[in-house]
Amino acid sequence: MLSLLRRLLPALGLSATLLLTGCGYNDFQRLDEQVKGGWAEVLNQYQRRSDLIPNIVATVKGEANFEQETLTKVIEARSKATSIQATPELINNPEAFQKFQAAQGELSGALSRLMVVSEQYPNLKANQAFQDLRVQLEGTENRITVARNRYIKTVQDYNVLARSFPTNLTAMVFSYQVKPSFTVANEAAISAPPAVNFDKPASK
Repeated sequence: MLSLLRRLLPALGLSATLLLTGCGYNDFQRLDEQVKGGWAEVLNQYQRRSDLIPNIVATVKGEANFEQETLTKVIEARSKATSIQATPELINNPEAFQKFQAAQGELSGALSRLMVVSEQYPNLKANQAFQDLRVQLEGTENRITVARNRYIKTVQDYNVLARSFPTNLTAMVFSYQVKPSFTVANEAAISAPPAVNFDKPASK
């Protein structure tokens, strides 16, 4: 009996391997790691942007009569965005992910308005330090877009696997939940140009 069991073990192991492969288990492992890697890159680019903001604010503060309301909104939006603990587990919590997304969207909007308003100030336009920071910010925003798009695509592949039959059964057994992603509405809000009233006098 024992010898028969020993002979059957390799066959059982092979069957289990084939079963796990066929039901998408290995695909879940691969895509889950890709989602984590994509999320880490998104966070890296958001952090890069956040690190630029203090220097941008400091440079703008040196401009006389700059719109304080616009500057304050950037400072407040950065504070709100950085107050959310962006852990790897965030991508498995739809509610927390939505709050993080909304905070980053507000910061994007506040920075966009700041850049538009800065066009009213010739001294800022001529300030090489500010222009260098502006170029760095634009480059970072582009990297954020690339990282976000890659993340969205990876999450989409993962979620299709989690929802499709028969791999959805594997998802149930191993607790592979559908992951949240950046929404279309948020993308539209971020890409929309900010409304700026150039007739409004600068705050003193």
